[in-house]
Amino acid sequence: MSGTTRLEGAQAPFATSGSHLSEVSDWIALLKPRVLTLVVFTGLVGLLVAPGSIHPVLGLTAVLCITIGAGAAGALNMWYDRDIDALMRRTARRPIPAGRIAPDAALGFGIVLGTASVGLMGLATNWVAAFWLAASILFYVLVYTVWLKRRTCQNIVIGGAAGAFPPVIGWAAVTGDTTLVPWLLFTIVFAWTPPHFWALSLWAHGDYARAGVPMLPVVAGARETRRQILIYTVVLAVSGLLPWAVGFAGPAYAAVAALLGGGFLYHAIRTLREAQDEEGRSLVQDAAARKTFAFSLMYLFILFGALALDRLVLA
Repeated sequence: MSGTTRLEGAQAPFATSGSHLSEVSDWIALLKPRVLTLVVFTGLVGLLVAPGSIHPVLGLTAVLCITIGAGAAGALNMWYDRDIDALMRRTARRPIPAGRIAPDAALGFGIVLGTASVGLMGLATNWVAAFWLAASILFYVLVYTVWLKRRTCQNIVIGGAAGAFPPVIGWAAVTGDTTLVPWLLFTIVFAWTPPHFWALSLWAHGDYARAGVPMLPVVAGARETRRQILIYTVVLAVSGLLPWAVGFAGPAYAAVAALLGGGFLYHAIRTLREAQDEEGRSLVQDAAARKTFAFSLMYLFILFGALALDRLVLA
């Protein structure tokens, strides 16, 4: 990357390999790689369980497009949120607020990657998959980041749809259409997002309050957030059984989904009953909420993995 995209000014003539690696890592950080893991995995499962077949090279290209598109959305999110990111301890060291990448460079980076991912998806697979990939990027950037995040405590509920598109995109890459099943997979991820994110926000609420972001714990308080986590976990536990209920998955998947749903409910109930003060703030550093957050990550990986195994091995 050229020194003109850096906020610290021009680089020294003989930059070390370590500085180059650091710069590359900053550009990778813009893509939100930790978030990408789940996005790519659910998209891959959508592709694998779809009826029909796709050439392995085209399948890998589709997964690459989902990865690049999701990364582009992350970069655009970081560009727009650079002001509030600078106010939160959890995000202050991100490349833009820390001054390691210029905002305009990040904006261009995100636009180029997003446009390229949609175009390549359309050319390599079909334009239905490309359409839903474009929709997911625009939804995350315009609906969640620009419109909802700073305006309503329901931001993560509605905005969570952006992260639920990958299985639909993967399915469409194979079939060229979207039927009931991919939208059931969409529903699972959509229902999973609020309890997953609110468990995190319970211990990060101070950051959001400083930045003026109306996340649920800031607006409605910790006690109501705990109650909402339980409500959405019930919805998620039921949603996880839908592929089996419509006959797409077998009893092995249903057993895994039921066990995972029960486990998530257990953690949500523990979070609700965690020792709290009069305002619902945890007296034990949100220990139960942290465990709920950790379980939520495992939940989605195992559930979608079980669906893939059920369809590819047991069917």
